Amino acid sequence: MMFEEFAADSLPGLLRFAAVLTGDRGLAEDVVQEVLLRVYGHWARIGALDSPKHYVRRMIVNEYLSWRRRWGRVAPHADPPAVVDPVSDHAAVHAERDALRIELDKLPRRQRAVLVLRYYAGMSDIEIAEVLGCGAGTVRGYASRALAALRVELGPTPVKEHS
Repeated sequence: MMFEEFAADSLPGLLRFAAVLTGDRGLAEDVVQEVLLRVYGHWARIGALDSPKHYVRRMIVNEYLSWRRRWGRVAPHADPPAVVDPVSDHAAVHAERDALRIELDKLPRRQRAVLVLRYYAGMSDIEIAEVLGCGAGTVRGYASRALAALRVELGPTPVKEHS
């Protein structure tokens, strides 16, 4: 398979994966673009793998986890544009999805990466450990802490009784 074919076939899925991982469509596009530039330069080796798509996903995770080091040196503009909160749909499904996305944004990067790889990409703890370069126990610890944080933030609001 040629790189152009791979990119055309895989780009929508890679962008969706990166968007879920980063929580920001613009950042997702930047991460995928950066990764695909590197993939193009090494396509002879990457294209020969059994599953180049999985390898590229791993590259996306690594790029996402390290972008802060790379982009931390960029000086902010004097007048940054005002951040506009996303307008959530009135449908319950969309409201829940927005609430979950907001809470995912609050998680540390590795915890978020573990949840995305486990629940979005359907990877096992061992596969996630390979992607993140840590042990399966560490992956379970990240997942446990992330889910506990989400339970606290997304839990039901206690009803106050009036006397």
